[in-house]
Amino acid sequence: MQTLPNPTATRQPTFDTTIKRRKTRPVNVGNVIIGGGYPVVVQSMINEDTLNIEGSVAGIRRLHEIGCEIVRVTVPSLGHAKALAEIKQKLLETYQYVPLVADVHHNGMKIALEVAKYVDKVRINPGLYVFEKPKSERTEFTQSEIDEIGEKIRETLEPLVVSLRDQGKAMRIGVNHGSLAERMLFTYGDTPEGMVESAIEFIRICESLDFRNLVISMKASRVPVMLAAYRLMAQRMDELGMDYPLHLGVTEAGDGEYGRIKSTAGIATLLADGIGDTIRVSLTEAPEKEIPVCYSILQALGLRKTMVEYVACPSCGRTLFNLEEVLHQVREATKHLTGLDIAVMGCIVNGPGEMADADYGYVGKQPGYISLYRGREEIKKVPESQGVEELINLIKGDDRWIDP
Repeated sequence: MQTLPNPTATRQPTFDTTIKRRKTRPVNVGNVIIGGGYPVVVQSMINEDTLNIEGSVAGIRRLHEIGCEIVRVTVPSLGHAKALAEIKQKLLETYQYVPLVADVHHNGMKIALEVAKYVDKVRINPGLYVFEKPKSERTEFTQSEIDEIGEKIRETLEPLVVSLRDQGKAMRIGVNHGSLAERMLFTYGDTPEGMVESAIEFIRICESLDFRNLVISMKASRVPVMLAAYRLMAQRMDELGMDYPLHLGVTEAGDGEYGRIKSTAGIATLLADGIGDTIRVSLTEAPEKEIPVCYSILQALGLRKTMVEYVACPSCGRTLFNLEEVLHQVREATKHLTGLDIAVMGCIVNGPGEMADADYGYVGKQPGYISLYRGREEIKKVPESQGVEELINLIKGDDRWIDP
């Protein structure tokens, strides 16, 4: 009798389920490394005025304690820059070392040079670092004007580059779609191309001074623009033989559910393509609210595992218990664990199959009873009222439990 061949025995997998990250150089930001194949780094920014020393120290500590690996502070004046010296010292005295980034914008050379003494990385905005006052009557840029502005940029950037280079510190060239320089707007329009060329202009100056501790960002408040800018930046760097890590973010994403979805749409899309080495979710909320979103994005993509992965069916007419309530109970009992996959499935139809990759399974198999699984193996059946307790006992028996 003729039999059909087994396709799985002869066919090689068409798709790889692991994300292949773009190769980038490692850039040290204090004791954290961005790029170079290291885990994607989570960042955020305090919203306290940097002149408020105690408030800033407390804000930095709150972020760091919940997993923020690099913290950014705004530095709009020389006074703010000098305040970083005291902030850094108080962190060391009352808490511990935390990698800090200073955010420098308008005409920032003097501010950046001062703050570079105290922080691990300085972020500059190419569109504002040397501010070009727009002229409404302009019809063209002459080559002499372009050369003059280019020379002014080099003059103001070089001292900072030399300072960071000699201290072994880093710089982020952070382009914002909403603050491109007049030349870039005039030449390229309000486009991803203008954003990329703005970054490359600054990169070339840094490279000419033998400084390559660079991280690049291409932030925009519109996700399609953000995606296009980062993809084009990665493409242009590949063409030019550059391998700088990229900092991802959707700027001004807003708040609430939509702010989280908007940020995820931009950041996760690029990470899935292998683009991105460090991320920040920008929410109009307390900075601490950003960190769980970052880790959820990284965990969902399999890039970092920092919490329990819960697999749960959406519930249907076959479900034999209150799935939403039980999932909540399981989560509350186990959310402090790290690195486990736990499945909560409402019935036997899809349960064992859909949860095959989970470490432990909680499955409704018959009314009033729960079947507990270790991987694909059913371990025991227990009354529903004892389900969560017995799941914990199973994890403890495998020596995978830690107390909260």
